[in-house]
Amino acid sequence: MRLTSSLAALAAAAFFATQAQAAPLVLATKSFTEQHILSAMTVQYLQKKGFEVQPKTNIATVISRNAMINKQVDMTWEYTGTSLIIFNHINKRMSPQESYDTVKRLDGKLGLVWLKPANMNNTYAFAMQRKRAEAEHINTMSDMVAKIEQVRKTDPDNNWMLGLDLEFAGRSDGMKPLQEAYQMELDRPQIRQMDPGLVYNAVRDGFVDAGLVYATDGRVKGFDLKVLEDDKGFFPSYAVTPVVRKDTLDANPGLEEALNTLSSQLNNDVITELNKKVDIDHQSPQQVARDFLRSKGL
Repeated sequence: MRLTSSLAALAAAAFFATQAQAAPLVLATKSFTEQHILSAMTVQYLQKKGFEVQPKTNIATVISRNAMINKQVDMTWEYTGTSLIIFNHINKRMSPQESYDTVKRLDGKLGLVWLKPANMNNTYAFAMQRKRAEAEHINTMSDMVAKIEQVRKTDPDNNWMLGLDLEFAGRSDGMKPLQEAYQMELDRPQIRQMDPGLVYNAVRDGFVDAGLVYATDGRVKGFDLKVLEDDKGFFPSYAVTPVVRKDTLDANPGLEEALNTLSSQLNNDVITELNKKVDIDHQSPQQVARDFLRSKGL
């Protein structure tokens, strides 16, 4: 009996020694505000749940993906549209659920598990000054196109101006197919190309009538812009989702539940407000994450 107890004690000591020496979970996130907030939120919450986490921020999308496949990174917050288009080279239009199901199936073959997607969509969108959009009853992109045509016919010297980033204007899946989908005629002078970050200011200041933005960017709320509905479903879904290596999940009971708890707290309104606190109110991602987790009892 004494020998059995001694062996049990040795086994327990070995187990806890292994746990103590176990490498921390490596979390990779990208180089923009939303991802910095997600990183801080994940680190703080998982540490509270007893996990040791090593964050690696400002990691390029393709580098992060390769690092996960090569088992140098354990987990990340990825977007369904990124995996669908960039990693799996699929440009077919799909519903948000179809996009998620497709990337979950394809990436699963590589040992990457897509957990619960957040109820948000950080996709491309067109935005206008809210007061102007509401005054002119423009709620959808089709409404915007109709307004552009109306102005073209009634006031050709005062054509609408659209602000676009350089990449989207020239991409094969960018402005040209968008115009085809919405039957949107534009003369070249109507398209103002600029740095992505300047589009928000250009819309706010009236330099352009509408501009291409990211739907959950904090400046959308900070500048009181109205995101127009993509009523023809042109833009792909970009639902942010915890993606974890399967062997990491298997070795860390409770990790899946914890990450799913975080993703279930997120939607467009929530993440846009959190982004605003960093980009407009100049709070740190760590403080914003801490306050949010406390507000949710997490």
